[in-house]
Amino acid sequence: MRVACHASGHLRGLALGLALCLTQAPGVAAAMDFSDPDWPCIQRKVQNLSASLMWPAPVTRTPLSPEAKDLVETLSLRRVSLEEADAHVRAFAERNSRVDGQLLGNIFYGVFDNIAETRQRLIAGIARYSRSQIALSSRIEGARVEMAKLSREKSQDFDRIDKLEEQIDWDERIYRERSQALTYVCETPVLLEKRAYAIAQILLKHIPD
Repeated sequence: MRVACHASGHLRGLALGLALCLTQAPGVAAAMDFSDPDWPCIQRKVQNLSASLMWPAPVTRTPLSPEAKDLVETLSLRRVSLEEADAHVRAFAERNSRVDGQLLGNIFYGVFDNIAETRQRLIAGIARYSRSQIALSSRIEGARVEMAKLSREKSQDFDRIDKLEEQIDWDERIYRERSQALTYVCETPVLLEKRAYAIAQILLKHIPD
């Protein structure tokens, strides 16, 4: 992870910036997942979600109309609140007389696919970020060892010692701020899972009797 993904300022702003960096990089739950050494979060790592656990009826996947596709994209956006999502679904149902469980089920599966893809990128990004933290920690420790060795020499290289001290201070600051930001970012996979479930409940509510 490049330092460009690190931003100064308020911690929550840093966390949001970090989340964006992680989800754009190429490529839910409650106890530390010790089975994956690259997973740094307190939240247990759940690699894949199951759409069938959120949507109770079988769905035959069929192509969606342009309007239905637009609804899928709208419901997939986290900046669209659940109240707004409900209003979009209600308006869609009022405009389309052929709305049924299969159509709304297909819309849900479209939303689920989008959320699951974003979530997978985020999980992969968190693992890469964790490895970068491990590498940074090793760099800090290596600099400390070198500085201690230089300090014991009779003819000390004060320029090098000063440079190492400055590097350690900077690296430790970055390490601490990244660790704090990661605490917020680790919540995001769980929030995405909850959103997928909430969208399913909204769509199910609008299935005609």
